Amino acid sequence: MCYIADGRSGACDRYANEGGELVRLDPLTILENREDTPLVPFLDREWDGDLVTGDQTFITAVGSGTTYPDYKPAPFIVASKSAGVDMITVVTEGIFSYCGAKVKIDTDRHLGSECAPVRADGEVIGHVSTSEYGSQMLSLGGVNHLTGGSKKEGRATCSALLALCNGEQVALTIDNGADLEIAAGQAPIVNGTPEQRMRVGCGSATVGMFAAQWQGLVDEVVVVDDHITGVMSEHQAGKVIGWAPSGIKIKGRRSTPGRYFQVAEPGTGWGGTDLTDPLDILDTWKPDQARAGLSLLMVSTTGENAAYYELNDDLVPVQKDMPARLLPSVQRIEENCEPSLTSVLFMAGAGGSLRSGVTENPVSLTRSVQSRLTRVTSGGAPVFIWPGGGITFMADVTQMPKNAFGYVPTPALVAPIEFTMTAADYAALGGHIDYVMPLEDALRGLKGRQNDHRLSGQRSENRKTGAPWPISSDTRGPK
Repeated sequence: MCYIADGRSGACDRYANEGGELVRLDPLTILENREDTPLVPFLDREWDGDLVTGDQTFITAVGSGTTYPDYKPAPFIVASKSAGVDMITVVTEGIFSYCGAKVKIDTDRHLGSECAPVRADGEVIGHVSTSEYGSQMLSLGGVNHLTGGSKKEGRATCSALLALCNGEQVALTIDNGADLEIAAGQAPIVNGTPEQRMRVGCGSATVGMFAAQWQGLVDEVVVVDDHITGVMSEHQAGKVIGWAPSGIKIKGRRSTPGRYFQVAEPGTGWGGTDLTDPLDILDTWKPDQARAGLSLLMVSTTGENAAYYELNDDLVPVQKDMPARLLPSVQRIEENCEPSLTSVLFMAGAGGSLRSGVTENPVSLTRSVQSRLTRVTSGGAPVFIWPGGGITFMADVTQMPKNAFGYVPTPALVAPIEFTMTAADYAALGGHIDYVMPLEDALRGLKGRQNDHRLSGQRSENRKTGAPWPISSDTRGPK
């Protein structure tokens, strides 16, 4: 129901009017089963007439168009062969009001309390989710933010999701928390500072990993961590290798021996706490076990913060220069920390009307996906299908072709989705057999009679390095 003047594009920048004909502006994206080879657009080269198989070429839904208003078959229903087996791939761009992004940010720094609102352009577009092992999670988008609030909230949510899913950098703020700049596959920027590494483990795990390397070099080690602070002499790892008691006392809630919770408040300091001075977590040393000259290493779970102390005659730690003997162990912690990245998983529910573009009986597609007879991909990328009802999937946006996502002013995201199965299974689920076209016809730029628009062209992309090939005679899911 959009009106597009001749020579102009629509509000979503996806379609244009060229002489009264509707044109899909983004080129149809074709995956080739090869890596690091020069690509030539299909329409710019001659087809040699040989059979093109699904083992070599895959039509993605990027640039294909949609089934909207959902009464017609999908834009492309393509027949190919894979390992000698007749296959069908149904290709469509889905319009997803029920969608969002699950974002994993590798950092020890406190970003915000669980459930704290996350804002883009001042509008709430999601919330902080759980803290995971060396990472913090954000849940962004969803139908309530896209359509359940004000128009401004919906537009801000859609805009942020679109940029994130297309690999662009997005600025976010967390209420009573951090300012973020994030992009999929890039290091997150927290309060203006790029993150370098994620933790090697919690404080307890770090003690366990490096206990033997510290033995004989220092009398006590404390690994400061917002979640589980580890104390070497009390920890089971220290006990097993014969570490002597030091008389140290830690503030916080003691868990099992050598493991302490809540030693400080969350923050951007040592080990994800608000500490700038790690000595703040130490209580008075036990005089019957501690002694003057006792050496103490305090280190964070990334090795970013480290300090060396010796007890004076009053059993008070005094900071000294880091001894050369301890530098390798601190560097080893840093070495074992993986680079900080931002991961963006697009998540959507495909249980709605787009299923009718695949079959006249939509629930049969859902059942076929749930039974793993039908493989789902998004722009050729593998997806994780959630168990339970419907077709709820997640896909790593860095495994998808460039600019795979679009939007409609509803607001909602437009994302590619492909359903691949054997030809026999497609017929059994009541598929639109009369609309099947050979793969080679699609590669020559032909379109199905169900399409109400023409394509602006095609572009090729190589298979992502290490990614599984989306079409196979084994349609039971990614191996």
